[in-house]
Formats: sequence, C-alpha cells, structure tokens
Amino acid sequence: MAPPPRAWQRMLSGRRLDLLDPTPVDIEIEDIAHGLAFVARWNGQTRGDWPYSVAEHSLLVETLFCRMNPAAPVKWRMAALLHDAPEYVIGDMISPVKAAVGPSYGELDDRLTAAIHLRFGLPATIPKTVKAQIKRADKVSAWMEATGIAGFSEAEATKFFGKPSEAILDGLSLHLRPPREARDDYTRRHAELLGMMR
Repeated sequence: MAPPPRAWQRMLSGRRLDLLDPTPVDIEIEDIAHGLAFVARWNGQTRGDWPYSVAEHSLLVETLFCRMNPAAPVKWRMAALLHDAPEYVIGDMISPVKAAVGPSYGELDDRLTAAIHLRFGLPATIPKTVKAQIKRADKVSAWMEATGIAGFSEAEATKFFGKPSEAILDGLSLHLRPPREARDDYTRRHAELLGMMR
C-alpha cells in the first residue's frame, strides 16, 4: 500500500505546517510575511517592474478598513491585515480559478484562517459583520488595483467591484516594490497591531 501523499510544508522558520490539520503553534508571522511578499496578485498580470504582492495588498486593505471603520477595535484591524494570510501557503487564486476548483479550496482556506487567527489572539471565526466590513475594504482595494495596474477600465472595475468614494481613496496609492520591503512593512505593521492588542 502506497503511503499517503505529503500534505505538509516546511517553512523557512523550520516549522512544519500540516495543511489538512494546521495548528497555531506551527504558524509564524515571519513565514506569513515572507510568503505573501512573494505571491503576486492578479496572477502577476500587472503593470510595473515588480509584481503587486499579497503582502502589499493586505497592508492596503488594513488601511482601507481603518478608514471605513475608524472605531473598529484593534483586533479587527489585525483580522483585516491577516485576511489573505492563508495564501502564504496556498497562493492567490483568482476568483474564476476558485470557482473551478470548488468548495475544497474554501475548506482549506477556512482551516488555515482559523489556525492563523488563534495564533495571533483572534477568534477562529470572526463575526459576519466584521467579515463583511473587511470584504468591502477588499473590494475597494481590488478596484484600485484593477484600474491602477491590472488593465481594467474604470467602468469594468466598477461593474465587478463597485466604485469607491473619492474620500476613501484620498491620498492612497499603490506600491510596486521589492518583496523584501513589502515583507518588512507587513511584519512591522503586524507587530504594531499586536502591541496595541495587549
């Protein structure tokens, strides 16, 4: 009888993360930040000399979430920063690919999200209202990315993501930069939020 296929990944920290049964003790922010800094949004189909990373996107979503929900507790800001954290091991699949893969992708994402949340002092499942608020910030980010670097017209991006208000976008821009810089900023912001949660 053949042994079961390997379902774990060795991380740079030395942790061995079981994808089918992830535990909080095997999750390190340095692994998340490093992985997300090297995962390209939009399957890499963006303008510029650097890919637009999931780490960069996550920083923007957390900023947008704070603007849109200024009274939100720090723990929900942390949830916004970590909203795509499972992608450090499962990658960033565009929505059409997720639909083609089916519910198994969502189940894997949910298991990893729960372990990541528990690792950093959040409930395994966040309230639906907070999840919806983060999703709204995510859509604003998607609109900015679509029109700014992914080749969408404003009309096309608005059809898929809705058009954000000018007030929400005021002063914000997209950053295309080396993965090291995005990784370091992600790690720094995580540490700031963790410090405020204590």
